[in-house]
Amino acid sequence: MCDRSASRKKAIARIGTTRPLAMGIDYRREPLQEIFGTLVFDQSQMATRLPKDVFTRLQRTIREGQPLDLSVADVVANAMKEWALEMGATHYTHWFQPMTGTTAEKHDSFIWPTEDGNVICEFSGKSLIKGESDASSFPSGGIRSTFEARGYTAWDPRSPVFIQESHNGRTLCIPTAFCSYTGECLDRKTPLLRSAEALSTHALRILRLFGDSDSTQVYATLGAEQEYFLVDRQFYLQRPDLANTGRTLFGAKPPKGQELEDHYYGSIRGRVLAFMMDLEKRLYKLGIPVKTRHNEAAPAQFELAQVFENCNIATDHNMLTMETLRGCARDHGLICLLHEKPFKGINGSGKHNNWSLSDSKGNNLLDPGETPLENAQFLVFLAAVIRAVHRHGGMLRLGTVGAGNDHRLGGFEAPPAIFSIYLGDLLTEVMDSIISGTKGKKKSGGEMRIGVSALPPLPRDATDRNRTSPVAFTGNKFEFRAVGSSQSTAPMVFLINTAVAAALDHFATEIETAMAKGSTLDQAVQVLLQKEFSKHKPVIFNGDNYSAAWPIEAEKRGLINYRDSVTAIEHFTDLDTISVLEQYHVLSTREVHSRSEILLEGYAHNVEIEGQVALDMARTVLLPAVFTWQRDLAETVLRIEAALGKTDAAPQKKLLQTVSGLTREFMASIESLEKALEKTRATNGDAKKRARSCRDNIVPAMDVCRESADALELLVDDALWPVPKYREMLWLY
Repeated sequence: MCDRSASRKKAIARIGTTRPLAMGIDYRREPLQEIFGTLVFDQSQMATRLPKDVFTRLQRTIREGQPLDLSVADVVANAMKEWALEMGATHYTHWFQPMTGTTAEKHDSFIWPTEDGNVICEFSGKSLIKGESDASSFPSGGIRSTFEARGYTAWDPRSPVFIQESHNGRTLCIPTAFCSYTGECLDRKTPLLRSAEALSTHALRILRLFGDSDSTQVYATLGAEQEYFLVDRQFYLQRPDLANTGRTLFGAKPPKGQELEDHYYGSIRGRVLAFMMDLEKRLYKLGIPVKTRHNEAAPAQFELAQVFENCNIATDHNMLTMETLRGCARDHGLICLLHEKPFKGINGSGKHNNWSLSDSKGNNLLDPGETPLENAQFLVFLAAVIRAVHRHGGMLRLGTVGAGNDHRLGGFEAPPAIFSIYLGDLLTEVMDSIISGTKGKKKSGGEMRIGVSALPPLPRDATDRNRTSPVAFTGNKFEFRAVGSSQSTAPMVFLINTAVAAALDHFATEIETAMAKGSTLDQAVQVLLQKEFSKHKPVIFNGDNYSAAWPIEAEKRGLINYRDSVTAIEHFTDLDTISVLEQYHVLSTREVHSRSEILLEGYAHNVEIEGQVALDMARTVLLPAVFTWQRDLAETVLRIEAALGKTDAAPQKKLLQTVSGLTREFMASIESLEKALEKTRATNGDAKKRARSCRDNIVPAMDVCRESADALELLVDDALWPVPKYREMLWLY
């Protein structure tokens, strides 16, 4: 016990003398524009190193998805190898995103032995296009058995190849999709790519109706805001809960949290700013356009955000950003916590997904535009998103599921699990005017019609921002705010892509049918928007989503509210969800069932690990400290009674009684937690039963156990408490 408490004090002393890590970053000597993307095999490298005809064919593959034959792949692979060797790389890896929530890689050397006992460096088109991996050791939801181990990684040419630096070398990383021997996807990337194709197909139909014959593709753009916490590594290593689960399972509320609101946008401390600058340089070299850095609302919480990119590349970049955050923090003696709720009682971390649509000419299709015709086109795409969120709110909820995010959603710091849309007053008025067929109160009287002569320009920032809405329109994009900080952006994006593709498909068919019957485009759009806005208006809510009245109102409107991840995941296999995902070739029925199984298993594994860590920590770390304090108090009471009498020992005795009562409660809660773990393990591998048991038994048992422990932390001698406290971790770094 003494060793633990002494270690905690030494850590605080060492942190007090820690200075920012100077990296010698000087953008005068190395201008940002010159280092940006230096670790990326980008367009300029391709144009320089590839024959013109090969470069042209590769660009068609990248931009239009045309197949790349092996002869072209051989030339591309050789150019990549030569570039990688020049950059100091010795190995290559197919970098993929399995259903573990992280990335995966298997490194292979470029070297190949020759007959004379030497080696040469080789890299073929076949090695570039396809790799083989053991699929049995990754989550597959029953798609692959242990004895059916073969899985494949397939090069995604639409996401640039890059080099990952480590302290002792460099590795060429090839972004890939991951699938089983049977061709079924086992990763996050594949459904994202499939959804992008579906979205482009039906968005182009709409553009063609509005006279755009030039655009060759429509793609979703994404700009992710990444929140995270930093704690000193010395504190982290003394917290078994942080080290094993990424969050504190115990910890009393500190005297100072975020009540003074002084951390948000505050001056960035030198050590943290040095870390941020090092982080940014690493990301710049990887071609990741990070734009923003600042202190977030909670103490020790921060945020960075990247500029909009194609959603596929943006997702890869966000996964790289999370990896770089963790690695860079360690180099600075810090630990980056990406868990959604690492500290109880203060704001958790999210990952706001700023989502929009762009055509191949770079036009933002969710920009209201400056002409009435552009407004009409904008309103069609706006209506598609509204329809998508209203019809598929339960499906979209699946993009936010996870044991960590359950601690955050609806906690008066993040939106609730109810998917609604904030439009703002002006757009809501436009929508209401279209529904009623009359001009809004801010415009002259008469009929509101969609067309060349009716609708005036709509300003981008016509209203304030609603920070409580899960889906908020913010001028020229939608902000999906419910995604958790540790989660991949891919699930939310492929789900909204699919839902919007379905809406655009429906709209295009409606307009085409009406025009075939003699309606003009203006007339067809007018009828469509009036019907769609009227039908899906219940999903629009411009009020306070944090209010207690909103869930009640939402239920009256018929909006879905899956309050926890287990409930949401169980609805993954609903017929409506399977139908839309299968119709647009994003996920097959078998793939949907496998993902449901994987998500339930993942939830259960996370909660069971937390439960076991909490049990071990309570018994072997915290309880001994409590017993020591009980013993010291008891000895103090006896000595005072012997020296001065019972009256003088009454205050100490009262404190002892309080501590003893809480200790009994703590010990009882430990026993209850152990029984909850045993009950869950008795579910015999049934993923649904196991996840439900975790939610209904382990999580509540952990909460009760924590309540007693946190109360004791505030009473036990500080010198005896064995782990760093909130008041230290949140403010000492």
